[in-house]
Amino acid sequence: MGDGAAEDRWVFGYGSLMWRPGFPFVDRRCATLHGRRRAFCIYSVHHRGTYERPGLVLGLAPGGSTRGVAYRVAEADWEEVYAYLREREQPTETYFEAWRDVRVDGSGPVRSLVFLSDVNHPQWAGALTLEQQADLIAGARGLSGPNVEYLADLVAHLREENVRDQGMERLLTMVEAREAAVLA
Repeated sequence: MGDGAAEDRWVFGYGSLMWRPGFPFVDRRCATLHGRRRAFCIYSVHHRGTYERPGLVLGLAPGGSTRGVAYRVAEADWEEVYAYLREREQPTETYFEAWRDVRVDGSGPVRSLVFLSDVNHPQWAGALTLEQQADLIAGARGLSGPNVEYLADLVAHLREENVRDQGMERLLTMVEAREAAVLA
């Protein structure tokens, strides 16, 4: 992996970090985290919703596994990257940081910084049905734009990584139908 790789740090992304990391990195690889699954399980009151009309964002809920990406960050950049990630991922502290082994394609397991969902946080939505998720996502909007854009970006970027998530694709179809019905 080159000089200094042993001191570099890894960051695992499973949502918007996959397509918009926002920090410098020296390597990006597809990776799998076992023991957690990607889910719309966090009420969003900033980026994709408001306190009056919460949306939903992704979290890593207990169980299953998640296909995402791992970024290798140079040690020299780590302090700045870590500060950026804390600001980005923790506006309401709905996640907690953990170091977990992720299986990186072509490298095997590496210790990575992962932001896990805090199931005891008031914004934890838990296990919602697809219908409930669609109702919350459709029409929700926050500082980062419409909630449906976040879901559409996820589905598109998962496809780019050759990951077909039928549940997320079905959810997108349901949300788009709800939003079209409102406009009709």
